[in-house]
Amino acid sequence: MNRLHLVSSLVLLAGALGCHGQKLSPAESRRVEVLLRNKFNVPAYYDVTVGERKKSDTPGFDSLTVTFTNLEGDPSAAAAKSADFLLSTDGKTLAQLTRMDVPQDPSAIVNDGNRPSRGGPATAPVHIVIYDDLQCPFCARMHEQLFPALLERYGDKVHVVYKDFPLGQHPWAVHAAVDANCLAAQSAPAYWALVDNIHARYADVPPVKPTIDKDIKPEEALKPATDLLDKWTRDEAVKQKADLGKLNACIAGQDSSAITASVKEADALGVDATPQLFINGERLAGALPLKYVYKMIDGALLAAGVQPPPPYVEPPAAQKPAGN
Repeated sequence: MNRLHLVSSLVLLAGALGCHGQKLSPAESRRVEVLLRNKFNVPAYYDVTVGERKKSDTPGFDSLTVTFTNLEGDPSAAAAKSADFLLSTDGKTLAQLTRMDVPQDPSAIVNDGNRPSRGGPATAPVHIVIYDDLQCPFCARMHEQLFPALLERYGDKVHVVYKDFPLGQHPWAVHAAVDANCLAAQSAPAYWALVDNIHARYADVPPVKPTIDKDIKPEEALKPATDLLDKWTRDEAVKQKADLGKLNACIAGQDSSAITASVKEADALGVDATPQLFINGERLAGALPLKYVYKMIDGALLAAGVQPPPPYVEPPAAQKPAGN
């Protein structure tokens, strides 16, 4: 069915399909079938069955279900796929419509989740939620670009939080997220200082080498990396005068349930990589240049009735010294 990707578009039938009725005549059904086969390159080994016309919610159109059956497919699998179309009451126009509910408040698509924040208060006109992986080099690049530049440009007009989305290919990302959350429970400044430090120095964390020795447990292979992450976490706790007893108990427990919940939430939003930003609900994926981030924030401010800063001008690229 991958060759039958039915795009949302209006297509005209060659000639009228006759009078309105519940069931199309063989000739009318064939016209629809030929149109769809030619438009979407439906192979011959697919059977195309045109259903009956039924009343729709779209004025001037009836609904029409077309079923595509792979005659050479696995009999044990679901070989038939259906697609709904709209057929005009005069039989001259076939359409496919995708209905989408317009959100009343796009910023409510993803919530802050009581996470440690940077920038303005929860009443700030723009909320930025970033799904982050502390072992992700692209996240590190985005983090370096955003701070302090983002807060210097927008100040208390933006409210920024990070949520956890550790990727499976990053062996110590979950441990780092748990450590950061242990710190966040006591001190938001300590949390952000740790996030700054890990993103700036993630390459200093000892690599986790794969091993074929069955006597070595995965946590033992991870220990050099996790020991350093734990040390960085305790160092920030000392600076912020956090309760080391509570912190050490939290680090030792490595309760990742909050991380799992964050990942589940991100999955439901369609997040499949990091970093991903939601700016008042509008998604921006990847470590993109700041000008695109600023463009989305400026648009969110205008929509909220707040005048954004003057247009961002990229600094000139550094020129290479002329050769001798």
